[in-house]
Amino acid sequence: MEIVKITENNIRDAGKIHSESWKESHKSFCSEEFVARHTEETQTEYIRSEITKGKDFYMLIDHIPVGIVSVCGSLIENLYVLPTEQRKGYGAMLLQYGLKQCNGIPSLWILSNNDRANAFYKKHGFVESGKKKQLRNDLFEVELVFCNERNT
Repeated sequence: MEIVKITENNIRDAGKIHSESWKESHKSFCSEEFVARHTEETQTEYIRSEITKGKDFYMLIDHIPVGIVSVCGSLIENLYVLPTEQRKGYGAMLLQYGLKQCNGIPSLWILSNNDRANAFYKKHGFVESGKKKQLRNDLFEVELVFCNERNT
């Protein structure tokens, strides 16, 4: 098992992970048409553009590519694990790796309706900062910050 930086050599694998995971996590509250637009190709291009903007992307490989995470400064984003590979500890491994890559107090944003992600991050030391971004009437993003002995 290893975590590697995403480059042009493996970016398509990352796009596949992002696409499959994003579709699974958003299908219950986004339209079918919107979900369908998040193909492997579009998500590969999304990752490529985010790398160009300065984000570092990493991929966890355990015989096959199973998950990704990105870090920019102290912001952790794009933590996705293939739906077939979830609940095996890969998300926790990627999060721990991402935490080590952060400069400053790690933070991230989750959707207000993503109870599973909320529970996952709180289990791993994150707390709500109080910051929110309204996306639509019934949906917003919530900022979480890492809180442990080193920053309390």
